[in-house]
Amino acid sequence: MRTPRIAAVVAALALVAAGCGSGGEQKSAATDKPTGTATLWVRDSAKGFINLLAEQYNKTHEGKVQVTVVPSANFVQKFGTAAASGSGPDIASIDLVYLPYFASKGVLDDLTPVLDSLSWKDGLSPAHKKLAVYEGKTYALPFTAEASVTFYNKDLFKKAGLDPAKPPTTYAEMLSAARAIRKLGNDYYGFTMAGQCGGCNIFEFAPHVWASGGKVLSDDGKAAAFDSPEVTDALSFYRQLWTEGLMPPSAKTDNGSVQPASFQSGKVGMANLGAFFVQTLVADKKIDFGATPIVGKDKGTASFAGGDEIAVTKGAKNKAVAYDFVKWATSEEAQTILAKNAIVPVRTDLIDKIYAPLDPRYKVLGDAMAIGQTPYSVVENAIINDNNGPWSKLINEAVFGSGDVKAAQTAAQTAAQQIIDKG
Repeated sequence: MRTPRIAAVVAALALVAAGCGSGGEQKSAATDKPTGTATLWVRDSAKGFINLLAEQYNKTHEGKVQVTVVPSANFVQKFGTAAASGSGPDIASIDLVYLPYFASKGVLDDLTPVLDSLSWKDGLSPAHKKLAVYEGKTYALPFTAEASVTFYNKDLFKKAGLDPAKPPTTYAEMLSAARAIRKLGNDYYGFTMAGQCGGCNIFEFAPHVWASGGKVLSDDGKAAAFDSPEVTDALSFYRQLWTEGLMPPSAKTDNGSVQPASFQSGKVGMANLGAFFVQTLVADKKIDFGATPIVGKDKGTASFAGGDEIAVTKGAKNKAVAYDFVKWATSEEAQTILAKNAIVPVRTDLIDKIYAPLDPRYKVLGDAMAIGQTPYSVVENAIINDNNGPWSKLINEAVFGSGDVKAAQTAAQTAAQQIIDKG
């Protein structure tokens, strides 16, 4: 999960208290016949498929959607400012970790009746549905999904005397495999990570904690758990990978831009990444790779469920088309288009039908997403995504710093809880 900061938009969203929708009169209500054009904003991470989706909807519906692609680094600020002034889009595709925040600011329509009307609502990603809820109401529908898994180089496994059909299932087995691969030569490494990327490490590191039965936040997001024993174990595991020289030096300073290329070099045995990486590696045609669930200390597996939610803004001008489109976006027709473009469907009931048959590794990713977790917090960016925040500082200090894991946890726990309590 490589997402932008949210701090710059807080002041703009303070305007929401005065009410949204001041930027013009509403053209249609949600219950009207869906005609005319609705505007849709998406991050540029969706540019590979969003026009295909819009074209299909426009071709088969009387109503139309007009897409605007916004740079990911600017999306949160641009959307927040526009929503606060009533000049935002009718529909917004929003990184699911920001849904609690935007829902709490009153800029999104209550879509609870829409979700309840879907015959397939029970097949939608549980993590997406959870993060769309604020004070008992649902403010978005699941749209696109992502999942984190461990990618491993089968060729390196074979050269190191490991069985590529039996990837690691515990920390001890991962450590043993990393050591074996490191012995292949000075420029070979067992594992890599993006040490300077808070968002990457909630996506890639936190699943180790969850797979071990722990948490990083309470279910309601009101209590940090950075000092839990399961976090201690995961940090100590990564610390050992680092101190034994099983990670490349780049892992310490990587902001997320180096990690994929390190694995693609063919000199790194394992890396925790997302579904997007399958398409990259397949197109590259250089590595025989496998994908396996991210493991816990002693068995157990977990994944971060990432992706986007699709919401109707409070100030939407064409609510009829907006409501029609967000419902259609969860349909089999729409989700099949996404699956064919290497996007994990949010429909867990369709994984085996429209996604897994495209590549055997997609089955692993689809199953991971179906049980994936996502921390719920209205201050998620400040405590986790911010590279100067407590989560990122915790990993930097515990894994690459002094090595006093418990002290790093105590400091991070205190800082995170203060942010949560302040709100």
